[in-house]
Amino acid sequence: MLARTHILRNGASLPVTPLGLGSAPLGDLFDKLDETVAHATVAGAFAAGIRVFDTSPHYGNGLAEARCGAALRTLPRDAITVSTKVGRVMDPFAPPVAQAGDVASPGFAGGFPHRARFDYSQDGVMRSVEQSLLRTGLGRFDILLIHDCDVWTQGADHIDRVFGEAMDGAYRALDRLRAEGTVGAIGVGVNEADMCERFARAGDFDVMMLAGRYSLLEQPALTRFLPLATEKNIGVLLAGIFNSGILATGPVPGARYNYAPAPPAVLERVAAIARICDRHGVPLRHAALQFATVHPAVLSVVLGAVAPNEVNDAVAAIAAPIPPALWSDLRSAGLLDAAAPTPA
Repeated sequence: MLARTHILRNGASLPVTPLGLGSAPLGDLFDKLDETVAHATVAGAFAAGIRVFDTSPHYGNGLAEARCGAALRTLPRDAITVSTKVGRVMDPFAPPVAQAGDVASPGFAGGFPHRARFDYSQDGVMRSVEQSLLRTGLGRFDILLIHDCDVWTQGADHIDRVFGEAMDGAYRALDRLRAEGTVGAIGVGVNEADMCERFARAGDFDVMMLAGRYSLLEQPALTRFLPLATEKNIGVLLAGIFNSGILATGPVPGARYNYAPAPPAVLERVAAIARICDRHGVPLRHAALQFATVHPAVLSVVLGAVAPNEVNDAVAAIAAPIPPALWSDLRSAGLLDAAAPTPA
């Protein structure tokens, strides 16, 4: 996989690849993961050509950061782009809050026995960055993202207040760190295209991570946010491109969409997409992955993995041949926005 250099507005550069490694599974997302397998997954991603590595204090209350850091410290630092997030601070003296069975932000089966609390203040962000540096053992981060400041996580009744706190606190702190050269790029990591647009219009951001809202299943980011990102030279990291799993598994019993069982309308739409993929002999997962990589605003598609073979499968999938007729058939069937760019 060929890496390229993304030039930031301040002249700094980031090595990026079409695929990045997301580390939520390394924080024991849904299931506990062996430590050595977690380290091998990060090392395997680098060996496969991946140069973008994304983590967060949220993933296992810091466990993913610790595991990523242990593996990333063995790699040539200037050859990789490391992203983490701010907005949560860990209290090691308080136990984690028990996860409810139905939560917007999915639960972790393990992780560190520390309690997380949201804190978008300037002091909170500086403490979050300090904790992340200590957990990873790294000397710097390339990207810092304001995490989960969206309606999905904070609720419609609170989002305006939380957004104001994030812009008055977190943004000011990150902007200062960027000006000092402590971090190369700043941005947000959220689940909604509308919130990406809101932040993009309110501040001077370099990178944004958008989860789930630009995929083969749905493209709400296509109309407003992605054109704005292109206009403002905001590099986009896409996450959640399988919409919590259904674009990887297909419309099977128990398929998940937005962390919950997929509703009938989603199952029907995915089934229709899958039938066209089958007609062209293309796995649904391959089509979903390649579609997500080609919009000009997208820097990298960030995928989670729990073993080196999953990384290798994704690298192979991104290069697998797909006939152009598949995309035209999806458009003709009304299953793909006519304005969405597709692989050549």
